[in-house]
Amino acid sequence: MDARVLGRAAITFAVLMWSLGLVTWRQSRALEANRTLDDLRRHVSVARAERVGIDRGIQTLRRRVRIVTEAEALGMHTPDATEQVFLSAAGGS
Repeated sequence: MDARVLGRAAITFAVLMWSLGLVTWRQSRALEANRTLDDLRRHVSVARAERVGIDRGIQTLRRRVRIVTEAEALGMHTPDATEQVFLSAAGGS
């Protein structure tokens, strides 16, 4: 074999191996990015589920029936018309 042909073959082989290594590196980086993205999506999904649960708890705690029951347990009662006083927004008189 001629030395030039052998040199070209060696260079061609080296370029081929470099390009295969580059493709492998790029694919591994893409897989790592996909794993990170999947983890983030999972965390967002869990956070949304927790938020829905918290919102339901808030709605339960804000219901009038519950508030009245708790107030009565503390000795409070719903005022009748004679006990209510309405304040006006106008000042002075």
